[in-house]
Amino acid sequence: MKNQNYILKVTDAKKAEIKKALSDAGIKVRSIAEIYSEDITEEKGRGEDAEKEDKG
Repeated sequence: MKNQNYILKVTDAKKAEIKKALSDAGIKVRSIAEIYSEDITEEKGRGEDAEKEDKG
């Protein structure tokens, strides 16, 4: 057996929910650490789409 580290990106999930889902799949979780978080709004998403259309 060996220890492995992964990065997991999620939307609208809590650490407890992630741990439960992985445990239910038979994956032993040693730890979960949040390394970055940002609030996403619809307005920000629309602005990025418009910028992409302008660049063609």
